[in-house]
Amino acid sequence: MAIMTHPITPFTTPPTTHLHISTSISKATSLPQLKQVHTQILRQNLSDSDTLLFNLILSSIPLPSSLHYSLSVFSTLQKPQTHLINKLFRELSRSKEPHNALLFLENGRRNGMEVDRFSFPPMLKAASRAFALREGMEIHGLGCKLGFDSDPFIQTALLGMYASCGKIEDARLVFDKMSERDIVTWDIMIDGYCQNGLFDDVLVLLEEMRSSNVEPDSRVFTTILSACGQTGNLAIGKVIHELISENNIIADSRLQSSLISMYAGCGCMDLAQNLYDKLSQKNLVVSTAMISGYSKAGQVEAARSIFYQITNKDLVCWSAMISGYAESAQPQEALKLLDEMQASGVKPDQVTMLSVISACANLGALDQAKRIHMIVDKYRFREALPVNNALIDMYAKCGYLDGARGVFGRMRRKNVISWTSMISAHAIHGEADQALMLFRQMKEPNWITFVAVLYACSHAGLVDEGQQIFSSMVNEYNITPKLEHYGCMVDLYGRANRLREALELVETMPMAPNVVIWGSLMAACRIHGEYELGEFAAKRLLELDPEHDGAYVFLSNFYAKGKRWENVGEVRQLMKHRGILKERGYSKIEMDHEIHEFLTSDKSHKHADDIYAKLDEVVCKLMQVGYAPNTSVVLIDVNEDEKKDVVLLHSEKLALCYGLLKSNRGSPIHIIKNLRICEDCHNFMKLASKVFEREIVVRDRTRFHHYRGGSCSCKDYW
Repeated sequence: MAIMTHPITPFTTPPTTHLHISTSISKATSLPQLKQVHTQILRQNLSDSDTLLFNLILSSIPLPSSLHYSLSVFSTLQKPQTHLINKLFRELSRSKEPHNALLFLENGRRNGMEVDRFSFPPMLKAASRAFALREGMEIHGLGCKLGFDSDPFIQTALLGMYASCGKIEDARLVFDKMSERDIVTWDIMIDGYCQNGLFDDVLVLLEEMRSSNVEPDSRVFTTILSACGQTGNLAIGKVIHELISENNIIADSRLQSSLISMYAGCGCMDLAQNLYDKLSQKNLVVSTAMISGYSKAGQVEAARSIFYQITNKDLVCWSAMISGYAESAQPQEALKLLDEMQASGVKPDQVTMLSVISACANLGALDQAKRIHMIVDKYRFREALPVNNALIDMYAKCGYLDGARGVFGRMRRKNVISWTSMISAHAIHGEADQALMLFRQMKEPNWITFVAVLYACSHAGLVDEGQQIFSSMVNEYNITPKLEHYGCMVDLYGRANRLREALELVETMPMAPNVVIWGSLMAACRIHGEYELGEFAAKRLLELDPEHDGAYVFLSNFYAKGKRWENVGEVRQLMKHRGILKERGYSKIEMDHEIHEFLTSDKSHKHADDIYAKLDEVVCKLMQVGYAPNTSVVLIDVNEDEKKDVVLLHSEKLALCYGLLKSNRGSPIHIIKNLRICEDCHNFMKLASKVFEREIVVRDRTRFHHYRGGSCSCKDYW
């Protein structure tokens, strides 16, 4: 039996007239089909073949992997008519790949292609959209050579090209040479100043515009307001609003939306809401701007209220609300909203997924992280570099270092963020050697990379390596140290109990120390019992941030250690007077896709009785192998038995017991703690990992602790 094959279906070939072939070109949906038509054109030797070949090229532009073929067809044309060339440039300049127009120009000029004054606006538009300054300047030179430089349409296109490419001074030179300036020209120049952050020049240009008898219209004001909203320039935004009101300019829906978006972008939500309430019809764009504005201002409930009033939400609207939750410490809500969005039939884009991945990283829930990774693969973001970088960070913060390594290892393309993210992942998991190995493989680390590798050295006690890296950053890589680098060095010396060197660095660094640096020194003093220096650091910290709860707690604990209860009372009274509350410690654990949160001495959980019974069992078994509650971490004026009760009911111990109750035997237990884990809980987790033969992973405020077989990955250096 003959085997039937299915080649590409050829076009039916009645008499090959010009009309028939034109129809065949318009119906072609793939490159092989266009190549068949191309063959017909060549065989028939038609008189108007150039026009047909140009149509063939135009039809190939949207098709994937067609550039090489299109250029090869273009190069076969002997003397293409200029009007056809111009049509081709117009189409290419509007396409998704405007840079291709410049490739066609280069190819054509090599083969003697002729252009006229109508060729230049689309060519310059392509250079503008592709941010191709060099090619744009070459086109400018060609225009001058051919005597077209005084053409108003070419001048307007030149103005747009230079402004888009950030050469605002060159744009202004073109602008000043123009004999005719219409409203479009003024708008382009104003937009150029806006995009380059030169708002003072915008106001001067507005005055010039009015003195030239050209009145700015709503489009000009919309351009300025949009830029003000994006950059948070409230002062200029208000000036423009006043100009609109003073000149009785009728604010159409677009201008009203721009005013609202500007105020929302600048965080003035009262003014934005006032204008929003006056809108007769609230379009999706302005409602989304309100959602973003409220989210950035930390008013997520107000954003949510507007969000759920919108009936037909688009992707941008969904993404704005998801981002709002992700950035407002409500990661669980962000993940729920992703599910709602998909259920409504809207597919996430890369921006949405970055917000969701960030939310999952903050939540620290590994099961959720794996689910998010599956969604990334489902929507084919697997090759997107920013998404992969975010996945590395997510897995690292969810305690799954192997997952971060897996993503990094399969990435075909990596940038400095990829390498830095992986170095940071090793650093927070206590794998300083791996972090240093990756750092040495890098070709061009940036200042953030050095923060990550210095952090790794700091948390592993690698003082000599840290000093060497800090020195190489300055002397070999010519990177000027920032506060973040000095903060790492202070932390490095402080953790290693080289407190005098830490203080000397603080006092000699070329910029004023910030809250983080004084906080690092204060924390090191607490670890090593240097309370007098710690008191000094805490007081310097409070001068910079009078509401820093950690400094008050340090002073209170310092005075309590010395049984200076009167001073303890003064600190606590000051905290009460200023309305400052000590940050409450809590721990979270993920079980069956649900996050369970515990506070110290917490009995609110529905399984509280079982948890406390399990705690009694665990404490009993640990005491048999040498555990004794370390009551020195309890700095309140109560008796020793009460101190033991307090320390045994820390939130991470309750979370651990719930994990032992509900997880499968032998499976790892992941706990997230918002504060630094105390000495007693650290020892408790080490012993529990050995007695119950479990890996216990605890993410505290600054790092991960992997407890296995009675020891911790931090090697008791945290």
